[in-house]
Amino acid sequence: MSSAQQKIAVAAPSANRTSPRVSPEARADVDRIMRGRFACRAFTNRDVPQRTITDILDVARFAPSGANIQPWRVYVVGRAKKDEISCALLRAHEEARDEHTSEYQYYASQLPEPYSSRRNQFGRLFYGSLDIQQSDTVGRARQTAKNYGFFGAPVGLIIAIDRRLQVGSWLDLGMFVQNVMIAAGARGLQTCPQETFSKYHALLRDFLPIAAEEMVVCGMSIGFAEEACASAGSLMPKAPVSEFAKFVGFEGQGDIGRSGSRENDDGTS
Repeated sequence: MSSAQQKIAVAAPSANRTSPRVSPEARADVDRIMRGRFACRAFTNRDVPQRTITDILDVARFAPSGANIQPWRVYVVGRAKKDEISCALLRAHEEARDEHTSEYQYYASQLPEPYSSRRNQFGRLFYGSLDIQQSDTVGRARQTAKNYGFFGAPVGLIIAIDRRLQVGSWLDLGMFVQNVMIAAGARGLQTCPQETFSKYHALLRDFLPIAAEEMVVCGMSIGFAEEACASAGSLMPKAPVSEFAKFVGFEGQGDIGRSGSRENDDGTS
């Protein structure tokens, strides 16, 4: 057996090993973190140590990926470097936003139903909560600008993927990003995933060692939520299980899908 095979054999779980029992309390904690996650747009300036972010990423890396290729790339920014990047992004947003564009298209050109209605509902709820009218393009741009200051969070992530990979790897990346948010929540932190950073990928390359073959997918703000923001939670309703899942082969077990309720969450910016 080669040394590599020996390492794999040692790391692999025993065939006789049983899965650890998960207590109801532990399960409730995981559920609480997932249900309590929202796109936080107001952070305190309380410091988040590098060790904490390392721990979060160390857990998130166990996300599944096809053939274990692990396509995620993460650039963690804080303190002076984060402020420097924020200043550059804000300047570009104010002076040259039309000169920048993402390398991929986030939304379909014409969203079919029910997705179009959900997006419109997001706009009404989110901007309505800020007293920003739909026609107020200046107010909307001002709110968008807050993204580039990471909403006051002490830590920001810039997340990228190798552009040579296919759509399946983006699925893997999404599971990794979700892991990051859950792991952050387990440490009392909140997050905000932000697609809008992808628009300024060319500018980000001036500050970060992003390889030419990498595509900026999104950013993420991480920190402690301001009390008012944490108390308010989210505005966004979620469709119940019965609206998106079909159970086949469960006849006689009752309406399992009925257990899904409309939980709140928030969309990305």
